[in-house]
Amino acid sequence: MKRLSALCLAFVLLAGCAPAPVQSSPAAERTFFAMDTIMTLRLYQGGDGEALERAGDRVKELEALWSVTDENSEIRALNRSGSAARLSPETADLLDRALDMCARTDGALDISIYPVLRAWGFTTGEYAVPDDEAIAGLLSRVDYTRVVRDGTSAALPGGMEIDLGSVAKGYTGAVLASLLKESGVTSALLDLGGSIQAVGAKPDGSPWRVGVRDPEGDGSLGVAEVIDQAVVTSGGYERYFEQDGVRYWHILDPETGKPARSGLASVTVIGEDGAVCDGLSTALFVMGLDDALEHWRQYQDFEAVFVSEDGSVTITAGLQDKFALSQTNRTLTVARP
Repeated sequence: MKRLSALCLAFVLLAGCAPAPVQSSPAAERTFFAMDTIMTLRLYQGGDGEALERAGDRVKELEALWSVTDENSEIRALNRSGSAARLSPETADLLDRALDMCARTDGALDISIYPVLRAWGFTTGEYAVPDDEAIAGLLSRVDYTRVVRDGTSAALPGGMEIDLGSVAKGYTGAVLASLLKESGVTSALLDLGGSIQAVGAKPDGSPWRVGVRDPEGDGSLGVAEVIDQAVVTSGGYERYFEQDGVRYWHILDPETGKPARSGLASVTVIGEDGAVCDGLSTALFVMGLDDALEHWRQYQDFEAVFVSEDGSVTITAGLQDKFALSQTNRTLTVARP
């Protein structure tokens, strides 16, 4: 899971845990468990505590629609129906957004990889290395292009199952940001368990400072400045198991059905669209640095921090004045359009 440490006004350490000075306290705060992680919503200016309560309740409503394990969820119904299943507007929109991301990344993100992920034990905690024959059998059912959408319904071929978790938290962050702004909130920071959504700027108008974790340890790799943006990180260190001296992580390559070995240790995506950031953080990790940078050059609707397995760091040009390394022993390259 994409997990975050506790947040503070001046500094947020993404997917890690390190001390940071708290310069001021939120006006209201709500912490709860949802979408298989701990979430913390902090309001700093505008609105009131009731706005946070409504936001937290909204997360629970969306989780009830999208959970792959909830017997009553719409995604669970779709996965087991064998025929068309009706979807609420929220689920239909999220599914369409997810399919768009699958197409945009040429399948580097594929929401139908769920049965393969389960075979590795990443959805159950019962970890095991599937044999090649088992993986091949499961991969025969992995193909997002076979998902059928028709208005307010969707259908899957027999044996196919989908999971929208790769975009759900980023999408949820955008939903909550809109809800809070409608309630008069002008400054808030939402920790959705690996997906950070900044609402506006800090109360003094300065950017939020979001720290990106060092994938090789628990400290900070660097700090990015953001205003009204989402920040999402994916890395092989987040969830993994080891067998016979080999580490297997949860980010699978849809082509091989095995952990993606792209030369990247982590990818952090920053942008205005949380669902795009969420989906890309996984897809770009699968692609590897060269293809990920070509994707950035093509779309130009996000910025990113890439940490390679050799420890080098590459940032996209839009972050040149908004990202600073915390470690002096790192090599930093700025990619150009």
